[in-house]
Amino acid sequence: MPTSLDSSPMDLKQLEYFVRVAELGSFTRASIVIDVAQPALSRQVRQLEVELRQNLLTRNGRGVTVTDAGKLLLAHARGILHQIERAKEDLGRMRGALAGRVAVGLPPSIAKRIAVPLTRAFRQQLPDARLAITEALSSAMQESVTAGRIDLALLYNPAPSADIDSVVILEEDLYLVGPAAQPGAEPDAQVSLREVASRPLVIPTQPNSIRMLVEAEMANIGCRPTIAMEIDGVAAILDLVIDGVGSAVLSSNAVLTAPRPEAFGIRRIVDPPLRSRLALAVSSQRPATLTQQAVLKLVREVVDQTMNGSPPPARR
Repeated sequence: MPTSLDSSPMDLKQLEYFVRVAELGSFTRASIVIDVAQPALSRQVRQLEVELRQNLLTRNGRGVTVTDAGKLLLAHARGILHQIERAKEDLGRMRGALAGRVAVGLPPSIAKRIAVPLTRAFRQQLPDARLAITEALSSAMQESVTAGRIDLALLYNPAPSADIDSVVILEEDLYLVGPAAQPGAEPDAQVSLREVASRPLVIPTQPNSIRMLVEAEMANIGCRPTIAMEIDGVAAILDLVIDGVGSAVLSSNAVLTAPRPEAFGIRRIVDPPLRSRLALAVSSQRPATLTQQAVLKLVREVVDQTMNGSPPPARR
């Protein structure tokens, strides 16, 4: 057993392991994220505690909580690991380019539109860096940004959080989506939110961002949604719409990226209008590296070029 800090100094791997366990609140979850066997992970963190002569984590049946000493080390460790990444980037710039790995989270409907142009632009502008793209629902990705599993994400209507810094980069109208109009039907481009409340809806489960927005706005006018079926995933929702189970509330982009957008008719929701906000989010606890800052700028540019001004599918 070490008798002094000098005789057995902590290493960066121990700090990285500790940070992940502390952020995720669980040795089990951390072992999965960083792909290290749980006994080895636990042993490394315990060795760090012995070296520092401090209990950093309180272990319980539900996971771990961070002690006061752990909170102090967590703040320092984040800064140390960030400086290491900055050092790698500075060395990379001596070769003429930014380097490092950046993990980006995208909602599925957005990923279909921007994953290819984003990857293409990334390779052109950051050839020495590596890009990883994850597709998931906004609620799951917000937690992943907080936990450090991804570096930045596009989120729909992110919930306020002291752990997240976000900026809205796009607002999208929401539409009532049904099967395409029958031949000869009169066009009707709009529908009131109160009428939407009376329609059977195929809607995602809570805490999906659109579900929460629909319920909140309907509550403001004294009504609630009529739910025909709860199901997650835009593709599954649209399949059920075609099958006649009910209508859906989605952005025009979600319909536009469907395999057969012409199979659907949409009406913009008004009185009051429903607008979904797409935000670019990063952790407020970990400063962005220069490579991450470059990718943040790149994502904004690609979203602006790809998403803005795209025409919705034919309305009914």
